[in-house]
Amino acid sequence: MSYKFRGGVHPNPNKELSKDKPFVTLLPKGEMVYPLNMHIGKPSRPVVKKNDEVKVGQLIAEADGFVSANVYASVSGKVKAIDRRMTGASVPAECIVVTNDGLYTPVEGLGERTDYRTLTKAEILDKVKWAGIVGLGGAGFPTHVKLAPKDPSEIRWIVANGAECEPGITCDDRLMQEHPEWVVDGVRIVLQLFDNAKGVIAIEENKPEAIAAIEKAVEGDDRISVLRLAVRYPQGGERNLVHAVTGMYMGSGALPASLGCIVDNVWTLASIYKAVCENTPLFEKGFTVTGEGANAPGNFLIRIGTSVAEVLEAAGGMKEETKKALLGGPMMGLAIPNTNVPLVKANNALYLMTEDEVEQAEAEQTNCIRCGRCIRSCPMGLAPQQMMLAAKRGDLDRFIALHGLDCIQCGCCTYTCPARQPLVPTFKLFKPRAMAYNRAKQAAEKGGK
Repeated sequence: MSYKFRGGVHPNPNKELSKDKPFVTLLPKGEMVYPLNMHIGKPSRPVVKKNDEVKVGQLIAEADGFVSANVYASVSGKVKAIDRRMTGASVPAECIVVTNDGLYTPVEGLGERTDYRTLTKAEILDKVKWAGIVGLGGAGFPTHVKLAPKDPSEIRWIVANGAECEPGITCDDRLMQEHPEWVVDGVRIVLQLFDNAKGVIAIEENKPEAIAAIEKAVEGDDRISVLRLAVRYPQGGERNLVHAVTGMYMGSGALPASLGCIVDNVWTLASIYKAVCENTPLFEKGFTVTGEGANAPGNFLIRIGTSVAEVLEAAGGMKEETKKALLGGPMMGLAIPNTNVPLVKANNALYLMTEDEVEQAEAEQTNCIRCGRCIRSCPMGLAPQQMMLAAKRGDLDRFIALHGLDCIQCGCCTYTCPARQPLVPTFKLFKPRAMAYNRAKQAAEKGGK
């Protein structure tokens, strides 16, 4: 049986370009750049300085607060500088720059085996925090925070997000096919933290090889099951997965823990396994290069800090007719002005487009025709056309009243709009303003009491 949610769309999956391409390990040769803000929360604090020698797996920046994360060197070499560099978000950020010596000399103890069953809950959480693991499905939220809810006894489900619904991206699929034990043991490790929980590995049914591999890996384990999901975008959204698993809907502003769920991407769980069982912090992850503009689409094991240009070169470069490069997929990806930017923890794909659909939409845009398609497609149950009016008018209170802060910027409304209105691009610009305004308003109200 497969499960689905309300709303959503069916864009061309475009998985065939890379889904059958096994992982290729990419050892970078060039300069490595490590942004200190590659996670939600406070940026990390450097613990190295210019001209320091570093090794693979060495801590180079430590978490600066509870909602923060450690950063590790993914190559050996020398610290060239600590300065501001351009990132994939098209904004400059403080970065640690390392000259790669090409030797990949590891720190002592890297890769040493540990039996997670011998560890206490506190020891497991400490290892996850030590490893600098964050949500690798795109959110970048520090995982040790997510795994420390107020009341662990209320957690009933550990949900492994293997939906990978974004068109074109296949690195989660390849992980589940090639290393299902990393994912399953990652779930088992997290289950050790929550005595009353069961594990559910949720996978869209268009990944039969991954489903088969995971089902084989969980045989005989009555605490873990596999849930087949209907193919629909954005099936991988936390709220949609929580509904598929529990049958319950998360309220506005709620977190999965409020319904007894912890949701982690499969690569996040694989990183938990490697941290706890192999004494390896997060410095390597899966990455897909795909799209009509890619010469040789494929899946790579990349080291964090590697430049997009170097990964693109390893994938055969881009076609001459390529017009746009996105970090991420075509629905939620961010366009980058050039490829001289570093890959960070949350990056999972480079999508190369031979047609600039945003440019086309701008040329074809008309006034809203009140057809309601954006409302029907919104997985959050919002009213995008009304949010658009509020944003155009700069009406922050109206945008918030319409639950605009719940928008996950999935792109479904823009995808279905026959008037070619730039709904999500507008929300991406307006929502941060609304969030800041709402925080200030709440703080003022709290201070007045």
